Amino acid sequence: MIGRLHQRFRALRVTLWTLIVPPTGWAAHFLFSYLWAAVRCAKTGRYVDAPAIFWGGTAAALLVILASGWIAWVQARTPGDHPPHEAGTDSDRLRFLAYATLLLAGLSVIGVVFTALPVLFLRDCR
Repeated sequence: MIGRLHQRFRALRVTLWTLIVPPTGWAAHFLFSYLWAAVRCAKTGRYVDAPAIFWGGTAAALLVILASGWIAWVQARTPGDHPPHEAGTDSDRLRFLAYATLLLAGLSVIGVVFTALPVLFLRDCR
């Protein structure tokens, strides 16, 4: 089953659109987090009254970012010529975009985790 997923992921084409998926997931989570906090603070003055919605949104953002990173990791391992990559072949461009997407996915995971940390440590909105 994992082998079929790897083959399917290799068949996907990495473009600049796939490069923006992880930071867009991070930005969407950031917006969701602050809207959720604003609504919770306006209604109750506390974060901890309904955190299941927040943690569900956080899990969804992490799932999208990790899936994008896994696809990029599979495509970054596409066989090709060894460095230096001076020819600018299709496999070199694919691997470059895949590595960039992988790095952005890692940064986005860190961003989502740091955006979610205040809900763990802060109990009220003061």
